[in-house]
Amino acid sequence: MRAVLLASLALCGCLPAQTPISGYRVVRAYPHDRAAFTQGLQYVDGVLYEGTGLNGRSSIRKVKLETGAVLQQAALPQEYFGEGITVLNGKLFQLTWTSGIGFVYDVATFRPLETFRYTGEGWGLTNDGRNLILSDGSAALRYFDPKTLRETARLTVTDAGAPVRYLNELEFVKGEVWANVWQSEKIARISPMTGKVLGWVDVSGLLTPAERNSGVDVLNGIAYDAKGDRLFVTGKLWPRIFEIKVVPASRR
Repeated sequence: MRAVLLASLALCGCLPAQTPISGYRVVRAYPHDRAAFTQGLQYVDGVLYEGTGLNGRSSIRKVKLETGAVLQQAALPQEYFGEGITVLNGKLFQLTWTSGIGFVYDVATFRPLETFRYTGEGWGLTNDGRNLILSDGSAALRYFDPKTLRETARLTVTDAGAPVRYLNELEFVKGEVWANVWQSEKIARISPMTGKVLGWVDVSGLLTPAERNSGVDVLNGIAYDAKGDRLFVTGKLWPRIFEIKVVPASRR
């Protein structure tokens, strides 16, 4: 009887549409520094930028994608736990976890330019070409003016009406905000206008069982090469960065 009722509701359109879940295929894998506690990742003009965390090990880096070699690096002082990064208008912006302070660098030289303050924690950071977009571990996306470095708007991310918490590393991909969800192997594709989750990308199974048992941490790191239409993902202390292609969605 219940199955018949559900079928009738589906036919009449009375059931809410379910959020599509896409899969992936691996295009290529690249070496990644196993000591890098990845907190931010962005690919700009042929260069991979990475922000790493942990007190005493936090840094910003330029990395050669093909080899994993660190081409340039600047360390944060011991007291700061580095978090998300993004590159915009010739500057690199970096968050810290619980210090409530962000850093701005010249992207070419990594020379420090200024600092800025924000309330709450800093987790992920991206930009849409006009605004900085920050996550803080909640269900919120917070918009900041890159010139004044002040918060201008806040958006709650929801899936089927329920808030999606633990938003972590962010990337702006084809007009959408993509977000790692902490301790999950699914990436949320979010409308930057409404905050609604448009779809999920399930990237579970990237690491082998042996790699899973080798001291790695969670999936965290999305980078998009807009010119080459390439998508990269990795995690904290992962041995590899994966270039993936998203495959057609199913329905959950």
